[in-house]
Amino acid sequence: MTAAEGPLVVGVDSSTQSTKAVVVDAATGRIVANGQAPHTVTSGAGRESDPEQWWQALGAALAACGPAAREAAAVSVGGQQHGLVTLDAQGRPVRPALLWNDVRSAPQAARLVEELGGPKVWAERIGSVPGAAFTVAKWAWLAEHEPEAAAATAAVRLPHDYLTERLTGEGTTDRGDVSGTGWWAAPDEAYDTGVLDRVGLDAALLPRVVRPGEVAGTVRDLPELPLTRGVLVAPGTGDNAAAALGLGLRPGAPVLSLGTSGTVYAVARNRPADPTGTVAGFADARGDWLPLACTLNCTLAVDRIAALLDRDREAVEPGGAATLLPFLDGERTPDLPGASGLLHGLRHDTTGGQVLQAAYDGAVFALLQALDLVLAVDGAASSSEEPLLLIGGGARGRAWQETVRRLSGRAVRIPRAAELVALGAAAQAAGLLTGEDPAAVARRWGTAEGPVLEPVARDEETLARIADVLGAATPLLRGAAPAPSAAPAPPTFPDPRHTP
Repeated sequence: MTAAEGPLVVGVDSSTQSTKAVVVDAATGRIVANGQAPHTVTSGAGRESDPEQWWQALGAALAACGPAAREAAAVSVGGQQHGLVTLDAQGRPVRPALLWNDVRSAPQAARLVEELGGPKVWAERIGSVPGAAFTVAKWAWLAEHEPEAAAATAAVRLPHDYLTERLTGEGTTDRGDVSGTGWWAAPDEAYDTGVLDRVGLDAALLPRVVRPGEVAGTVRDLPELPLTRGVLVAPGTGDNAAAALGLGLRPGAPVLSLGTSGTVYAVARNRPADPTGTVAGFADARGDWLPLACTLNCTLAVDRIAALLDRDREAVEPGGAATLLPFLDGERTPDLPGASGLLHGLRHDTTGGQVLQAAYDGAVFALLQALDLVLAVDGAASSSEEPLLLIGGGARGRAWQETVRRLSGRAVRIPRAAELVALGAAAQAAGLLTGEDPAAVARRWGTAEGPVLEPVARDEETLARIADVLGAATPLLRGAAPAPSAAPAPPTFPDPRHTP
């Protein structure tokens, strides 16, 4: 390892599938060491993980970084959003964590929306209309289906909170991650006691919200981790807010992330309040806002279709009239938590490659429909010439790149930097040492630099075909969902120019 020009910092990405750690030179942004360790996720009725394995994976990922980890002066954790971590009085998990993509709480989410006065009230009061992914719905599900576990809970945390607390011994969270719970009121930037009372959750069980730039604590004496005692610990944040830091995002720059889930987001100066629920009104990790839309089915769903067809994921073919809605795990955007995948338009001459391309098209369609709504929060035009930043594991795949170009009609930039969640956490840690805005740190590091793919004509025919199939199939797709107390609105994408 060559000598660093500045202090070293550690950034952590604790995602659905694995934990990744990077040791970064705070002066230059050079990654001097990195490590990774996998997680296990259940695949039965729900999606759950044992939080203890996140801690073990963190230790393994840091150990893989070698001596550099012990030289770090600050550390920060980015983690998967929404997950419900319940701890007993000794700080041990009461049960496995309910993950963001566990949709069993869809009936509870629908009931909560109705009980508080409808989607518009939620959007104005909380900033988002909760769906099955939101932590508040998961807690309501737990209290209803596992009351013994709820009663044994002495602390409620998000995944990144859990790891940060294991590092410092102090229960903290940040505005970016807590804004995805459904019990943090965006206008007041405080816990909403009315929502907490409705779901029977004592605010005393929740962590303290650390402000941007504030130190969350210091690393305790932890022999199992290669971190030095007394190292500064930053607030950390949710994975999307961390990636926004990692890109050094300025307001209005659009991002499309292709991972286990698909997301579109942009930093906004104005607080989002979308009563349709399509755009979540999240806070970012700096003091601005991060309007975001998310789909449950993205790269894993398309890879599954490729496996069923016995084709390489890049073996797509143009043409044909097949439409595939790859809602293999239910769907969040549009709001169809009980849906399954649907294939329409097969002909004798339809090829496997065309079906696979239809899976890519179906996965990207909803994200691009929501992108205009995301950008409209600050009044940005959806026809902006700003390149679309394409990130996540799928961003390196040519089939994903070309599908996004063809269906968006936008120029697409592929940042060279990988592990943007971990880099964003590292930038947050570096900001503690230098006093800089973490996004400015990332811009200094040049994390968003990369080749630009020029725009191509937007494929309006395919977009219209998918919209027609989705509209016709919605009653069938919704019919598979658990019956809510009140029927939700159709999964349409409103005109972004409309102001509620």
